Amino acid sequence: MTDRISEMRARRDEKARPHLEQYAPVWIVEEQVLEDEDAIRFDVVFYHPRYGWVNRRYRFDAFNSVLYYLGQTPIPEADAVAIEERDPYIAAAVINTVDSYGG
Repeated sequence: MTDRISEMRARRDEKARPHLEQYAPVWIVEEQVLEDEDAIRFDVVFYHPRYGWVNRRYRFDAFNSVLYYLGQTPIPEADAVAIEERDPYIAAAVINTVDSYGG
């Protein structure tokens, strides 16, 4: 892993974590580093208070330090159970999304 990729991930985390903490626990299930575009596209899975288990896609533009929301899709609970076996990107003792703003 290059220093540039490590730096991009750290900057992504600065933007993504504060937004995603309301949905904790959150798992990164896919990540694509787009070095030529100075960006990272990544998918996270979490339990949404209105839609249940979702896979949400983001793009972090490292050059401009902007996090873009690219959409979400529901996932079956059976898939979520398998994902829960992994270490989360953002940990939480229990799922408590009641107070999240729902965005």
